[in-house]
Amino acid sequence: MRAEELKENLTNVENRVQEACKRAGRARDEVTLIAVSKTKPVEDLQVIYDCGIRDFGENKVQELTGKIPEMNEDIDWHLIGHLQRNKVKYIVDKVKLIHSVDSYRLAEEINIQAKKKGVIVPILIEVNAANEATKFGVKLEETLQLCEEISHLDSVHIMGLMTIAPNVVVSEENRAIFHKIKALSVDIASQNIDNVDMEILSMGMTNDFEVAIEEGATHVRVGTAIFGERNYSLN
Repeated sequence: MRAEELKENLTNVENRVQEACKRAGRARDEVTLIAVSKTKPVEDLQVIYDCGIRDFGENKVQELTGKIPEMNEDIDWHLIGHLQRNKVKYIVDKVKLIHSVDSYRLAEEINIQAKKKGVIVPILIEVNAANEATKFGVKLEETLQLCEEISHLDSVHIMGLMTIAPNVVVSEENRAIFHKIKALSVDIASQNIDNVDMEILSMGMTNDFEVAIEEGATHVRVGTAIFGERNYSLN
């Protein structure tokens, strides 16, 4: 029963992604759907994998490193939660993308650990677009400067921006936030900074991913709409 429910959930999400792309005049392949699997067992992930999803997102390093050996090797793993510097060494060579870089010191540590592993790590700069005190991320007006500073690190590569919009009931309320992030990415791209690309905009979650797609998101992070509510007591 659980597998059928997950498949149905994924189908509904996929339909919503397609409809949002149509409304925005975008091709479906412009948007990567990341299945956010935090607190969910690998059995659930396997069902979604078997439906064709290859991008999975985790918030915590410990959970991510625990799931990787249990799952198929062709999965692209995304670290989307806050990353502490002392945990960087465990994931630099295991993830496709780190979404949550919000300081030079964190980028510097990623650079140090990346050199040890002989890899170049793609990262996104996390922007706190709504200036929420409870959220991580750099302020809008400080993002360009941070990109410039990080650009000199040769084992990290800035690929774009990420934001976690406010948790709202009406998704339309976050349209202005997503619009700001898109505009910011265009501004930064126009600076032509070496080692800084603005190809990726990671924005939009279960409550607002359709609006995010309409405003230019290239990656949406969907957990609850696919896997159901998180049950931390089972974790």
